[in-house]
Amino acid sequence: MHAETPLYLAAVLSLGVAAQWLAWRLRLPAIVLLLAFGFVLGNFARPDEYIGEALLPMASLAVGVILFEGGLSLQLREIKETGGVVLRLVTIGLLATWALTTAAAHWMMAFSLPMAALVGALLTVSGPTVILPLLRQVRPERRVGNVIKWEGIVNDPIGAVLAALVFEVVRRLAAGDAADAAGGLLAAESFRNLAMTIVVGLILGGLSAALVIAMLSNYLAPDFLQNPLILAIVIAVCAASNAIRPESGLVTVTVLGLLLANQDRVTVKHVVEFKENLRVLLISVLFIVLSSRVELGVEQLRQIGWWGLLFLAAVILVIRPVAAGLATLGSDLRRNERLLLCWIHPRGIVAAAVASLLAIQFKDTRFADEADRLVLVTFMVIVGTVVVYGLTLSGVARRLGLAGDEPQGVMFAGASPMTREIALALKSEGFDTLLVDTNPQNISAARMAGLPVCYASIASDFVQEE
Repeated sequence: MHAETPLYLAAVLSLGVAAQWLAWRLRLPAIVLLLAFGFVLGNFARPDEYIGEALLPMASLAVGVILFEGGLSLQLREIKETGGVVLRLVTIGLLATWALTTAAAHWMMAFSLPMAALVGALLTVSGPTVILPLLRQVRPERRVGNVIKWEGIVNDPIGAVLAALVFEVVRRLAAGDAADAAGGLLAAESFRNLAMTIVVGLILGGLSAALVIAMLSNYLAPDFLQNPLILAIVIAVCAASNAIRPESGLVTVTVLGLLLANQDRVTVKHVVEFKENLRVLLISVLFIVLSSRVELGVEQLRQIGWWGLLFLAAVILVIRPVAAGLATLGSDLRRNERLLLCWIHPRGIVAAAVASLLAIQFKDTRFADEADRLVLVTFMVIVGTVVVYGLTLSGVARRLGLAGDEPQGVMFAGASPMTREIALALKSEGFDTLLVDTNPQNISAARMAGLPVCYASIASDFVQEE
């Protein structure tokens, strides 16, 4: 370990939080400033020098925690109407994105076919690190918003597993084992590996969820230990899953988060709040560290060139609309909802982390130069998609009639006569109001007065979540 490692780690954390705060003040996507800070830091200090071989394993576990938090935000009731659309987006849409991106990377960026296929697999993912902040910014209608959130979170582990399978084929080619690579590419071994990854993820995710529920429901851990204990379980099962089957840890932690979020035996609200805070810190550190590994000089920009910008344009203007259009063809989504889906597919931390993890394994192989370009192209797409979608999505959603103006409203605890008069006065001034009460007479009177009401307890989980 380098003597100045503590100073380097303190600088990374400070820059990450500063970038998050500055992005909030300037109303910019935080990921853009995080990447910019990382590129600048890379000119002064390289993480490999200060952290060494621990960097990539730490990044892998941190991504697992982030995906676990994303899984905690998935409620099955959200997709009762649109579950079929989500399924098609993470199957048909993902495969179409892979195929089209592979073709574009081969013809426009001059990648060999194996490496182009790896680029295409890496760029199928989006993820909670970029989707959730965009949804908070845009506030689209509930149905299309749920579809976007589910697609973004679910396709992260799927895309990462796909990238791992393609990497295995490319690695064999790099080792000169063309016959085995061709056989795996044709199906047998790849499908077996995919099945093993899914099975390991489902089993370990289910067992760890049962363990957490049993511990909480039987009061086997005090309140102050519950969050650290669950965090330790998430990291442990992610590492164990990856040891059994590479990249299955992302499936495991997503399944774990999904199962915990949709059970009713114990409350996990405190876990969600803890993980949200932890996610901000992890994202801040990861983006800065990973982007500081990327050499961004004149030579690197020359490698990308104008064709890189054309490739980015194709990803945004052609590949995503075609993939989303194919996946939603014949669905019950309205035309404006389908159009909004065509205009959102930013890439985030999973693409950056997996690209960095895989590229380093091509060192001293015939794909080494292309692996360096793979990382450059991945970060270019991350920056480009986040900037484009972050700056335009709100306007597109409003133009399509799927997002309201900046929300300005008041929710009232109770619907008494005086409360109703105040709410009516606010409504006449153009402000939204919502009255929450458990008294049927008050609810009826408010509804007759034309006021939006909710028949529930103000302290209920339903009110807080919905």
